[in-house]
Order: sequence, then C-alpha cells, then structure tokens
Amino acid sequence: METKQAIRKTVFQRRKEADPARIQTDSAVICRKLCSLPAFREASWIYLYIDYKNEVMTEGIMKEALRQGKRVAAPKVTGKDMIFYEITSAGDLEPGYFGILEPKEGLPPTDQADAFLVMPGVAFDKNRNRTGYGGGFYDRYLEKHPHLYKAAIAFEFQMMDQVPVEPTDIVPDILITESETY
Repeated sequence: METKQAIRKTVFQRRKEADPARIQTDSAVICRKLCSLPAFREASWIYLYIDYKNEVMTEGIMKEALRQGKRVAAPKVTGKDMIFYEITSAGDLEPGYFGILEPKEGLPPTDQADAFLVMPGVAFDKNRNRTGYGGGFYDRYLEKHPHLYKAAIAFEFQMMDQVPVEPTDIVPDILITESETY
C-alpha cells in the first residue's frame, strides 16, 4: 500500500492535469447527486468546504442549499481547530489559510449538532476510507461532533484501491463521485 505522502503526490498531479471543463461538468454531476440525497433534503444546516485547486466545486451545492431555504456554513481554520461560520453567499468569503477562501471576520459561528457536512479529501477507497491533506482538521472536528451526517465528494481520479487508515481517521457516511456512490 502506498504511503499517504505518495498518494497525495499522485492525486495532486492528477488534479493539476485535470481539464477545467471536465472539473466543472463532473462537479455539477456530483452536486446533483449530493443534493438529491434524502439526508441533504431533510437537513436544515449544510456545512460545506470551499473548493480549492481543482477539488470538486462546491458553489453549486451552496446555491442549491440556499435556494431550498437551508442555512449554510463554511469552515475557517484557527490554530489547530476548524470553526464553521454561517454564510449567505460567496461574497461572505475571503482568502485565508493557504489562500483557501474562508468566512470573513464578523460572521456568526455555528455549532449545529445535526448538520449535513460535506467534506473534502485528497484520496479515497471503495470502503470510504479517506486520505486528507495531513492537518487532521476534519478528523478532530468530527471527533467532537459525532452526530453530523458526513458526505465526502471526490472525482473518480481520486479513488485508490486502498488508502492507509489510522485509528483517528473518521470515515464519511457516504462518498459520491461523478460515476459512483459508495
């Protein structure tokens, strides 16, 4: 089995080489699949990562959630922690940690026990095991919020036969790509 570092290097290269039009098209497919899930439709809060450097694009998910009258929150990194803040549009975001868009100062923090959380990852396997970016932000957050419904979204090129698993890794409830739902 490859190491997490080798997996990250491989997938980052695939993301770098990905066709921008395909990223947009496949993101739209993933968005439709995610937004049609019963757990999404029933949720009143959607906790949503903001895409960066050819991750699955999340603006469509944000717009659909807001259209459905849901409240949306995005994460902001503070030290070793991640805090979600309510946003009402992409205009509520500004560059933050590593240049990733984060909620602007002054927005209200939120800590809903039953939100629907959309999480990113670098690589996944068919058992929904996840290799993240190495900071442990989502694993630490989810350890403190075990009742959140966890949906991961990724492109098929991020799928591996197997990814390394550690005891602190938290597996999403569902993983959606443009062609499969795991």
